[in-house]
Amino acid sequence: MILFNEKCDLLPVYESIKKFYLLGSATERNELVSHADMRRSVVRFNRYFLLIATLYILASCNDQNKQVTQMQSKIDSLQKQLAESYKPGLGEFMSGIQMHHAKLWFAGQNQNWALANFEVHEIQESLDDIRNFCQDRPEVKAMGMINPTVDSVNNAIQQKNLQLFKNSFISLTNTCNNCHKATDHGFNVVIIPTNSPVTNQDFKTVQ
Repeated sequence: MILFNEKCDLLPVYESIKKFYLLGSATERNELVSHADMRRSVVRFNRYFLLIATLYILASCNDQNKQVTQMQSKIDSLQKQLAESYKPGLGEFMSGIQMHHAKLWFAGQNQNWALANFEVHEIQESLDDIRNFCQDRPEVKAMGMINPTVDSVNNAIQQKNLQLFKNSFISLTNTCNNCHKATDHGFNVVIIPTNSPVTNQDFKTVQ
């Protein structure tokens, strides 16, 4: 079966059917076809050809509609799976940031700049993830105030400047609390860590 599509050229089919039809007419009558008869034959042939071409187009459209329906069904299935897949909530991201915030402080206090650099980038990655995965939360709009203080801490780490690190870290902590207040979470107060958040990590610089 010939399916009609953009690349399907019906002209060769037209010529083949035309020759067959006219040859059949001449053979059956065993005489030359007059000019008038030829014209009537061509008219009849054109009607037949138009009918065949229309059937080809309809068959092709039906196949395309089936393919579109099948593709849409697959897309709907994937969208449903994506909607039902697990995505961390804002609270989970914040708990991770709280841990990195504490570890960042002890890394900086011990002038373990490699570890401090790691921790500040973990905080930045978590903030980026919140923007990507928690776009429906209104709190996300206020998070922009955190960026300058994170950059300030990162700058102190790159300079390996302990005093600048302390000042930048305090500013970061205060900004966290300001963000909490601006988003009706003022009850969640962040402080400068007084004890290590973990007992199985040494924050001193590796010699």
